[in-house]
Amino acid sequence: MGVTAANETVALESADDIALADRLKTGRETILSEVHKLIIGYEDVIDLALLSLFSGGNSLLVGVPGLAKTLLVHTLAQVLDLKFSRIQFTPDLMPSDITGTDIIQDDPESGGRRMVFTPGPIFTNILLADEINRTPPKTQSALLEAMQEHRVTVQGKTFKLEEPFIVFATQNPIELEGTYPLPEAQLDRFMFEIRLDYLNEEQEIEIVQSTTSPMNQRFRHAITGADVVAFQKLVRRVPVSDAVARYAVNIARISRPGHPKMPDFIKKWVSYGASVRAPQHLLLGGKVRALMHGRYHVSFEDIRALAKPVLRHRILRNFHAESERITTDQLIDQLMEVVPMPKSRM
Repeated sequence: MGVTAANETVALESADDIALADRLKTGRETILSEVHKLIIGYEDVIDLALLSLFSGGNSLLVGVPGLAKTLLVHTLAQVLDLKFSRIQFTPDLMPSDITGTDIIQDDPESGGRRMVFTPGPIFTNILLADEINRTPPKTQSALLEAMQEHRVTVQGKTFKLEEPFIVFATQNPIELEGTYPLPEAQLDRFMFEIRLDYLNEEQEIEIVQSTTSPMNQRFRHAITGADVVAFQKLVRRVPVSDAVARYAVNIARISRPGHPKMPDFIKKWVSYGASVRAPQHLLLGGKVRALMHGRYHVSFEDIRALAKPVLRHRILRNFHAESERITTDQLIDQLMEVVPMPKSRM
């Protein structure tokens, strides 16, 4: 094992940055407290959602129906007082249903008619793409430009989306009939795959009791949309040591079949490994995680903590892995055991 980056004396440059970093840390604690007024449990899930939001990344929420995926995202938008839109993806959904379209309207001044653009639900701050795998690829791809460029193009005209803009897409892992699996290229555009599972018995009892009682929650808006945009810019300024960056890159490279240092289990069970977006998102998420924990630098532990949500939708298993019921998370666990931590330069 090498010396961890936690021993390095690096920091943000200005007093304003330090103050903003402290605001991010306390803001995260406030948001967690407010979200838990409606959402029971799921601390790790909420943290990953905040990591997405504060870094400007998009995330895929995967879980069976009834696990409060929609409620969680909507509650987060309410706590932050951000505009929220939900699109229920269906087989007959058209791209214009997402982006908006031009319609003919009467012009009271000229007495004639003119084309007027009517914005679609994508013009929001937090967009929930519910059951994204239930709509054909043509409509799925309507989200790509918005997710990557924060803009949409309709009839040759480009419209910029208001910041912050984040997409949370949900996917049901058990119903495959009538679905259109997301292409690997589109999956790769999501920063995290966040998995939700059933809660424990006591938490389910608390949920049943709270949701069958009168509900009139009011939230404190301690963090604004402008704060979120400022956090996203701050995150980019958090320093990362060469050792930590090399570690993140090596994790992705060794996951690819054909790499000289590829372990036997990668050759046996993996068809395609992680793209270069994986280390990018490991570092970006690591920066936010460091700030959330009151640190101004990224450690090896930050990278390791985010390995599963960053890699699980980027490592494609082959037939042998599926037939032997080897999960992607199991592959990532093995990968983290064999990738050495580089030694930090002292």
